[in-house]
Amino acid sequence: MKIVCESEKLEDYLLELDEVNYSNPMIKEKNEELFNQTQTEIEKTKIAFEFVRDEISHSWDIQGNQVTCDASDVLKFKEGICYAKSNLLAALLRSQGIPTGFCYQRLMLFDTPEKGYSLHTLNAVYLESLKKWIRLDSRGNKTGVDAQFSIEEERLAFSVNEKFDEKDYPVIYVKPNPTTIKPLKKYSDVVEMYKNHLPESI
Repeated sequence: MKIVCESEKLEDYLLELDEVNYSNPMIKEKNEELFNQTQTEIEKTKIAFEFVRDEISHSWDIQGNQVTCDASDVLKFKEGICYAKSNLLAALLRSQGIPTGFCYQRLMLFDTPEKGYSLHTLNAVYLESLKKWIRLDSRGNKTGVDAQFSIEEERLAFSVNEKFDEKDYPVIYVKPNPTTIKPLKKYSDVVEMYKNHLPESI
């Protein structure tokens, strides 16, 4: 699949947003812990990706009780669904001057179409040294999910099965889709939200 940018301006993918609040003191403190001036952009991207993937729990996997949205809250509570985790990864990388956007897949929520669909969020990162965008999925690994950092062939959390009406959207967006932010702001029970109130498509 050929991915396309919503904006032709790379600087748009460095914007600070309400959800991507990289000026927050907690984010700054984590940056000092994770990054240093000797690291390349590829090293920084891998470090940030693996931190969010491995150190921030996916709320459904742990049956959590904390709905998070803004990057600083995801970091504070160390949990979030994919919508929230993608905000944190974008914040960490944008703070380092690495353009980062938002991508989406429409996936079955569980194991059959009858149980419904939801939007899934991942990130795209522009690596200046390679002059290319790569997509990364920091959702968090578990049995059957093995997302990895790769600058060659994508190794995402999920593959799309078009026979079951799943879809891979090709656009790299500057901002999180509002339909993914709305439930994070509206609901307080993360398990209830995940089962019943996630958007199905863009």
